[in-house]
Amino acid sequence: MSKTLVIVESPAKAKSISKFLGNRYTVKASMGHLRDLPKSQLGVDLEHDFEPKYIAIRGRGDLIKDLRTAAKGADKVFLASDPDREGEAIAWHLSYLLGLDQGDQNRIEFHEITKSAIQAAIKHPRELDMNRVDAQQARRVLDRLVGYQLSPLLWRKIKKGLSAGRVQSVAVRLIDDREEQIRSFVSEEYWSLTANLESQGGRFEAKLLKKTGQKVSISSKAEMEMVLNDIQGKDFQVTDVRSREKKKQPAPPFTTSSLQQEAHRKLGFSPKRTMMLAQQLYEGLDLGKEGTVGLITYMRTDSVKVADVAQAEAKEWIAAHYGNDYYPPEPRQFANKGRSQEAHEAIRPTVALRTPDLLKGILTRDQLRLYRLIWERFIASQMSVAIMDTLTVDIGVGDALFRANTSTIRFAGFLAVYEEGKDEGEPLDDEQSSLTLSVSQGEMLQLIKMQEKQHFTEPPPRYTEASLVRKLEEEGIGRPSTYAPTIETIQTRGYVVKEEKQLIPTELGDIVISLLKEHFPDIVNLEFTANLEGKLDLVEEGNVPWKSVIKEYYLPFSETLALAEERIGKVKIEDQVSEELCENCGQNMVIKMGRYGKFLACPGFPECRNTKPLLEQVGSNCPKCANPLVIRRSKKGRKFFGCSAYPECDFVSWEMPAPEPCPECQQMMVIKSSKRQKKHVCTNPECRFTKVIEEDLG
Repeated sequence: MSKTLVIVESPAKAKSISKFLGNRYTVKASMGHLRDLPKSQLGVDLEHDFEPKYIAIRGRGDLIKDLRTAAKGADKVFLASDPDREGEAIAWHLSYLLGLDQGDQNRIEFHEITKSAIQAAIKHPRELDMNRVDAQQARRVLDRLVGYQLSPLLWRKIKKGLSAGRVQSVAVRLIDDREEQIRSFVSEEYWSLTANLESQGGRFEAKLLKKTGQKVSISSKAEMEMVLNDIQGKDFQVTDVRSREKKKQPAPPFTTSSLQQEAHRKLGFSPKRTMMLAQQLYEGLDLGKEGTVGLITYMRTDSVKVADVAQAEAKEWIAAHYGNDYYPPEPRQFANKGRSQEAHEAIRPTVALRTPDLLKGILTRDQLRLYRLIWERFIASQMSVAIMDTLTVDIGVGDALFRANTSTIRFAGFLAVYEEGKDEGEPLDDEQSSLTLSVSQGEMLQLIKMQEKQHFTEPPPRYTEASLVRKLEEEGIGRPSTYAPTIETIQTRGYVVKEEKQLIPTELGDIVISLLKEHFPDIVNLEFTANLEGKLDLVEEGNVPWKSVIKEYYLPFSETLALAEERIGKVKIEDQVSEELCENCGQNMVIKMGRYGKFLACPGFPECRNTKPLLEQVGSNCPKCANPLVIRRSKKGRKFFGCSAYPECDFVSWEMPAPEPCPECQQMMVIKSSKRQKKHVCTNPECRFTKVIEEDLG
């Protein structure tokens, strides 16, 4: 009996696929790449048109031997690595290692691990796509040339262990530039005025919008007093009532970057964790009677296209659970941006009828949470628009104009299933309210009270991992598959730390970026980097030779590198000296920055290697022993609050303690913040006293 060998990338995927193919097929895993550029040298021949030198990856010899034996014993070999540039390159390297003819049609591609998709792929093999391979080679060689020549310069001039790269350096630059904007920001005072009014239909609020026909701008308490004096005693009369219908469209199904952003907003997942969980859902999980099944389509995609069969399944579920009104007259398709691959699909459930509730008790908690997010987003993307009734009421008071806005849902449509989240600092939608505001033009209103409030303008928010992913995508920097490892790298290298989900550049990151801006402006230039990404796309489309892209980039880079070597002197990073004395040698310990923030270290290194946490007090005392509370970090770098007397006292809290105890029961209060308000909440479950500190933040 003839045998066919199918090679995929991972054992999990091999297990999922095996059950669809029967006894005539053997499925093995390559465990990712088997050939790459050598780690011990540049691996690119600069004298011979940038020819890369590929070698077998150390430790993969036995696996290569096993695959060669399997290939010799098979009548046919199918290369089934992932359906993207990296997967195509893996297939190309496998073809070389196994001695296959590159002209053979032995490359198969699928975007979901289901029986129909696998069987269809087996029936339609193709030749290797060398344009896609060359695009991957160009990226790999460019990254090697920058990394292996620029990083050693940073080691010599600043400190060992640093790295620079086309995408990671731009990411740090974005974070560093934002921090500079925050540092230089000058806050300005402004005031708002709200009138609590009563009509025949009930009470509502209206905000001061204009005065003498101009948009109002009140910058001091004195100006506010003038406005209040001018309004005092005057009648509030409805001058205009406008109602309109507003249709809200659903968001498209997920791409890689939008999934990373939304999982961060709604689930608190880092991009790295999101991609790890998505990989598990894609490669297949054991569902018991069904066996191992792939639950979502391929998770590295920038396409929002949806297959007809998936739309039909979505329609069936929507009609059964909500009725035909909740499905649009025509199946909904979304337009791809830029050079998205039309053959690819968005991230969606492989079976729309497999609801998250059916997987309870089978998936882990986080797998289920991510699957639910993907499933709800996809189902909602196929549903009818939401219809909102908006009402705008203008109220005249002398030469002042107040305005009230309400929005009510007339028809929920897709909102019955899902609504997209927002990043910190993004404006919220118009407030949704059940208030009908049954007022009529010309109606006189009764003033209940005026509420004046002082505000101060705030600097732009720091990037979170989600908003950084969004910015990188908007600027065309890197590709969705690179975002998670990039964000992980810049934190591992100590260029950036994460505090309360915000990304903050360290002193080291600031120094490196300043040096790169001065001596390697192209490396950290957003437009230059985005243009290079566009050229890699042209390589994949077969319009530009890959080595010409490298040549165009490398020649000016090498000249800049030589000049920088001469001009840059040794950069010394001065450590901040603390008052803490080293227990071992008596020297004043210095403050250093590590992956998880600041810590204390002895300056006598390497003779003295003493280190300990830098305990930053939070301004409140331990509820158990009254010693000061300090900021600590878990092994994974997560911030928490603990007693400074540890280990004698083991009190800890994941939430920031408030400076004052509860006025009702004297127990500890914690600070809780949302986009709209900041409040102190008592931790005593029998009390739960709450005090609002700030409202309408941002």
